[in-house]
Amino acid sequence: MSRHKVQQRFADLKPMKLALSENVRKESIIDLNRALADTIVLRDLYKKHHWQVTGIHFRELHLLYDAHQGEQAELIDEIAERIMQLGGVSIAMGVDAAEESEIPRPPLDREEPSAQLERLQSAHEIVLSFARQAARRAAERGDDGSNDLLVSNLIRLNEKQAWFITEHLAATKPE
Repeated sequence: MSRHKVQQRFADLKPMKLALSENVRKESIIDLNRALADTIVLRDLYKKHHWQVTGIHFRELHLLYDAHQGEQAELIDEIAERIMQLGGVSIAMGVDAAEESEIPRPPLDREEPSAQLERLQSAHEIVLSFARQAARRAAERGDDGSNDLLVSNLIRLNEKQAWFITEHLAATKPE
């Protein structure tokens, strides 16, 4: 049993004077934590593939996966900070992210590059599908800050990365 006092329970909100009701903030935090979970899982998927990539496209995929992983890591920080700004508590551990995310767990095995790319392509689609829904809900609630983060940062980054992955997938498939 821990002798340290909990400062804030996960589901509780701190009072914040942001001209947003507690209910609006709570709903946005739920959506943002799911987006955060997806982003953590996607970041980790990129790192897995970075370490395990093989084959003729090794160098470019190794560098691409690492660059995309770094961009996802920056996005994680932005989403988590938004949650905290709204008075919530962000998820922070990989195990919690894996439980919350809809991105399927990859096998422990080392996969061929085309399978890695297809897995990343599917993960981006999951991230984007949820992010678009969450952005619309944030706009409907009047939470412009969360909407902007979801659209300007999360959706735009994932669309760009999905594009790169799709183009690399086309290059790795035999003609």
